[in-house]
Amino acid sequence: MNHKKQAEEILEAIGGKENLSAATHCVTRLRLALHDEGIVDQEKLNQIEAVKGSFSTNGQFQVVVGQGTVDKVYKEFVALAGIGESTKEEVKQASSEKMNPLQRAIKTLADIFIPILPAIVTAGLLLGINNLLTAPDIFFDDQALIDVYPQWSDIANMIIIIANTAFVFLPGLIGWSAVKKFGGSPILGIVIGLVLVHPDLLNAWSYGEAVSEGSVPTWNLFGMTVEKIGYQGQVLPVLAAAYLLTKIELFLRKRIPDSIQLLFVGPIALLVTGFLTFIIIGPITFAIGNWITDGLVAVFDTFSWLGGLIYGGLYGVLVITGMHHTFLAVDIQLVGSTGTTFLWPMLALSNIAQGSAAFAIWLASKDEKLKGLGVSSGVSAWLGITEPALFGVNLRFKYPFIIAISSSAIAGLYISAQGVLANSIGVGGVPGIFSIVSDYWLDFMIGMAIVIVLPLVGTYLYAKRKKDV
Repeated sequence: MNHKKQAEEILEAIGGKENLSAATHCVTRLRLALHDEGIVDQEKLNQIEAVKGSFSTNGQFQVVVGQGTVDKVYKEFVALAGIGESTKEEVKQASSEKMNPLQRAIKTLADIFIPILPAIVTAGLLLGINNLLTAPDIFFDDQALIDVYPQWSDIANMIIIIANTAFVFLPGLIGWSAVKKFGGSPILGIVIGLVLVHPDLLNAWSYGEAVSEGSVPTWNLFGMTVEKIGYQGQVLPVLAAAYLLTKIELFLRKRIPDSIQLLFVGPIALLVTGFLTFIIIGPITFAIGNWITDGLVAVFDTFSWLGGLIYGGLYGVLVITGMHHTFLAVDIQLVGSTGTTFLWPMLALSNIAQGSAAFAIWLASKDEKLKGLGVSSGVSAWLGITEPALFGVNLRFKYPFIIAISSSAIAGLYISAQGVLANSIGVGGVPGIFSIVSDYWLDFMIGMAIVIVLPLVGTYLYAKRKKDV
């Protein structure tokens, strides 16, 4: 492959170097900040030999080139464009300048929660292993594996401790990521997050019972009564605290000499943030978070099938807009507050549906490049990454996307009506079954069958009839 020629064709298809603000690459994709994505010649881009697909997300235009090729094409690309090699952060910064306030808010949430996803997903998978060991009726009638083989009980106990750690200390993870995003010292973010779950505080999961018993512990601050409660599993309190902590830290760093910053910046920032969080921020955001959680639970309890139909169908659309990152925070809040989430199982099925539609294009197409893109993006979607399937295949032909979200809506309706729950966020595709509460495995597998069969058969038959692949 002539990498220089491929780079020339890509540069021409995106509107030339005049339309390029910054460029970087990851393992498989060119990540570009463009002045105007509207002038990209998508048809010409799709015909380039090296290009396996393209899509726009979070203000970046990304061109899928492939592992082992992307770095060679990138070097030729930046040389032809006459720009220097940029870091991912520089491209993100250039991309964010074109965003409206809502897009910036969504991007901020994404930048905070995506870095902690490996810990959350790992915890979900480990909880799935724990389910195999401790849930009854999987291997034996009315008994769990550890009931029949007690020697496995301590192993199961160790697994649950490892798995639960990410959720027990969730504010610490969020605090680190949020303060890093806001521009402060990540270590202080960890500390303020862990302050909110200190073992001397009343555990948030025991708060309701303590209120009913009138036994909530309190501090007396010069006549002001402050509840001495923790914020386990909460998202909003630590987000607000991290933002305040960063603002205070940056304010102090500009005004305190470097030689004594270590003595004053951290202690003052943590003390002020801690006091304000326990007195004002915590109680307000704790109440808001619980209202959101209770409201969602009430809606799905009352109209579960309708909620499943809407969310299951719309999730693919949310991915296109980037708004799906907003629901990541909601899922984490649900798991933290109730121990389970009813939203995440529909996400997993939506991803599988997009992958199945891409597989159908692979089966129906006679074009070798499109067949390769269909199978690779289908596998990716079944493993939880849908952008290549969405933007490289399904949206390109439109009807695979429509069939996929329709199938996902039907599956969402079914599993919501059956009350399917996940222990946590897991791998958002076929392996996602290991994050589902074991009592609902059969119903989730029926949902999986729906989003595998309907998009695959429907898209294949329509593609053969339309003869456009």
